[in-house]
Amino acid sequence: MRISRLQLTDFRRYRDLDVSFSPGLTVVRGPNEAGKSTIQRALELVLTRRATSAAADLDALRPWDAPETARPIITLTFEQEEEAGPKQGTVQKSFLAAKGTVRLDYDGQSITDPSLADQVLAELTGIPSEAFFRSTASVRHHELSDLARDESALRDRLQASISGADRGTSRARKTLERALHELNTKGEKNPGRLKIAEGAVAQAGAAVEKGELALVQLERDRDASAAARERRTESEGVLRERRSLLEKARQAERLVAERDAAQERFDRYRQAVQVRDELVVLADSHPSTTPLAVLRPAIERLRALDGRIRELRGMLAGEIEVNYDVVAPKATAWRLTAALAGLVVVAGAALAVSSQVGIVSLDNGLVIGLGGVAVGAVLAYAGRRQRQSSQSFARNQQLRDIEIDRRLRGRSDLEEQLVQAEVDTKARLEHLALPDLAAAEELLTREEAHVNQVERLTAQLDGLVGKEPFDTLPASRDAAALTVEQKASALEGLGPIAKEPRARERLEVEVRDAESSLDRARDDEATARARVEANAVDAEEVAGHAERLAMWREQLAALQRRGRVYAATFEAIERAERTTMRTATRFLERRMVSDLGRATGGRYRRVRVDDKTLDIAVHAPERGDWVDVGQLSQGTVDLVYLAARIGLVRLVTGDRRPPLILDDPFVTFDEARATRTLELLRDLARDFQVIYLTTSERYDAVADSVVELPGPTALDDSAPEEPDETAAVAAMG
Repeated sequence: MRISRLQLTDFRRYRDLDVSFSPGLTVVRGPNEAGKSTIQRALELVLTRRATSAAADLDALRPWDAPETARPIITLTFEQEEEAGPKQGTVQKSFLAAKGTVRLDYDGQSITDPSLADQVLAELTGIPSEAFFRSTASVRHHELSDLARDESALRDRLQASISGADRGTSRARKTLERALHELNTKGEKNPGRLKIAEGAVAQAGAAVEKGELALVQLERDRDASAAARERRTESEGVLRERRSLLEKARQAERLVAERDAAQERFDRYRQAVQVRDELVVLADSHPSTTPLAVLRPAIERLRALDGRIRELRGMLAGEIEVNYDVVAPKATAWRLTAALAGLVVVAGAALAVSSQVGIVSLDNGLVIGLGGVAVGAVLAYAGRRQRQSSQSFARNQQLRDIEIDRRLRGRSDLEEQLVQAEVDTKARLEHLALPDLAAAEELLTREEAHVNQVERLTAQLDGLVGKEPFDTLPASRDAAALTVEQKASALEGLGPIAKEPRARERLEVEVRDAESSLDRARDDEATARARVEANAVDAEEVAGHAERLAMWREQLAALQRRGRVYAATFEAIERAERTTMRTATRFLERRMVSDLGRATGGRYRRVRVDDKTLDIAVHAPERGDWVDVGQLSQGTVDLVYLAARIGLVRLVTGDRRPPLILDDPFVTFDEARATRTLELLRDLARDFQVIYLTTSERYDAVADSVVELPGPTALDDSAPEEPDETAAVAAMG
């Protein structure tokens, strides 16, 4: 394929670009930011990227000043060498994620399906993917050493170029790798089919084992449930029997209590009848015809009159006697004592004062004077006592005269009171028909005893039957006797349980024990039934698990056989690939030897390429040994890998001729190597179209055509702002 024209719309820095290329060597020259890498990227995308791709790098394709509705559009016009002659074609891609479009016009066909269009382009260029393109025919100077961008495509192309087949083994290898991965993956999230089958076999085996154990346990649980049901039935029978006996014992207790109550009631009414009869007799035999309520006050009045009579007789029994004989003190004695006391006190005080002021010269005059004052004080106290005694005698004399007068005037009154008391006593005795007070006392005593007896019997009767009328007592007594006989007969009908002491207490304990035993039996039965119900095992389900186990075992065996076949096939493909890569690397070594010797002026004439990794080594004349290219200068490394890429393009594209796009790979070359390598590219341009992107004019002379790109011209005309030192200091602080 030889590109004749490239048109870009809204692609990176270009709102609109139209570039033409020669069939041989075209130099695209321009300063930095002129858009050279944009042209290379546009060619890569239009030839290899699907128009409906949603990759993130496509978001940056629109120009900065393009509107939101703009979308990148790439149009390519090309010429394809065919056996029948060259054919013209065009392809246009508009990148807008899922809304992207493509139109490929070639050989009279117009293709708009993105997948089909990319497939046709891959057949025309021999480039299966973008990564393969960038590892072979599209070269950036900083990616020269990156040969493994699409290793599988590279291997397929090598195999196809060597074997002449339509496709290589990478698809089969990937299919086998995927199949082996799907078979052998051991991860928990995405397990392989073998692990799934093994897990299914283990799960089915566990299910069968669990089901068989569950069936055995179900049989045991059913037996336990039946035994628990029998124990529960037996416990219910025992409980019914004990409850029946307990009810009889309680009935016997009630009958005994009712019989005892009836017996007690009978005894009370029988005693009440006796008390009633005694009360009837006592009511007709009172000792006194006068009621006790009248008799007792009359007797008490007689007692009072008798006592008054004895008192009056005693008062009148002798003459009046006055015993107030008191010796009268002298009336003037206390006055003499008081006068003497005054003289002594005055004399003592005068003596004491005179001795102190020096009027009297006497030893101890003060002491003698004070002694005289003390004697005078004692005499004054004695005079005061004499005066009090004289006053007391005068009062007693006055009281004696008053008492004598009172007694003389009261004797006549006492005699009159005595006569009146004797008359009242006689009248009351006659009213009671009693001879004297002693007979009255004796009658009162007998009447009180009689009344007390009546009251006691009445209280006893009230305590026995309350206020029940006397005439109903015999009937109540007889009814109580009948009840006693009935309860005794009922007790006889209950049998021996009625005669057993403390039968109810014993049976209540036995009933509680029986109830506890029944509860335990019911719990055991419920537990056993719950275990049976919880055991959801089904014999048919277990049989199904067994059938599935056998099926999974067969599938596991088949998968294991398939895995062995896949592994053997994969190993055969690896052997074939190793053979292919060995042949390819030998071809690559021959091509690189020629190109590398020509470009280096004969310095490196031997090259070795690793069959597995495509690592390159050269024979260094200084060392006389092989040296990995990584140990050489950057210019030599770039030259070696450029030769390797050219060799790979010749090797893997077969009869297809994709365009070679080189982004200034000579930047690290010296002038001589750059000239020799450029001559090499001139020779290569006879078979391949070469598009060389550079900033230098030194390649213009050898180019078939030169495309010059203008650089950017926009400038920032605004003056730079002075920095705010205060704000800067504050920000740093």
